[in-house]
Amino acid sequence: MARPFPIQRTSIVREAGKKWFVVDASGKVLGRLASQIAKYLMGKNEPTFFPGVDNGNYVVVINADKVLLTGKKLDKKMYYHYSGYPGGLKQLTARKLLEKHPERLIYLAVKRMLPKAALGTKYLKRLKVYASDSHPHEAQKPQPLEF
Repeated sequence: MARPFPIQRTSIVREAGKKWFVVDASGKVLGRLASQIAKYLMGKNEPTFFPGVDNGNYVVVINADKVLLTGKKLDKKMYYHYSGYPGGLKQLTARKLLEKHPERLIYLAVKRMLPKAALGTKYLKRLKVYASDSHPHEAQKPQPLEF
C-alpha cells in the first residue's frame, strides 16, 4: 500500500549566505592550521551550527609551500597510497610531499579532520589550496582570517 504522500528528505542548505575566507599559511604549524580550517569549512564558527546541516563556508589557503611541521615530522611522517597491485604500496615523506605538492599536504591534513561521510566530501569541495600567494578567487572578495 502506498503512503498518502511521499516522505521527502530535504536538506537545509544555506548557499546564498556562504562566506569566503582567505588564510595565509606561511609560518603556521600544519595541524593547528588544518583544525582551524576544518572548523570554518563545517561552519562551527557560526551561531546556527547543527551537525547534520550544511552551514559551512569557503576557505582559500595561500602560501601552502611555507607551512611548518614541528619536531622531526618532515622526515618521519609518511604518506601512503596503494595502487591496487601486489607490491603497489607507495610512500612519501612529508618533506618530499612538501617539495612536490605542497597544496596536497594541507588538503590531506584538513580532509582527515572532517567527517567521514557525505557531508565531509561536501565540505572538502569548498577548500581551495594554492602554493603561491595568488589565487583566482578575488571576485568573491574573501575576508582574511588570522589564526
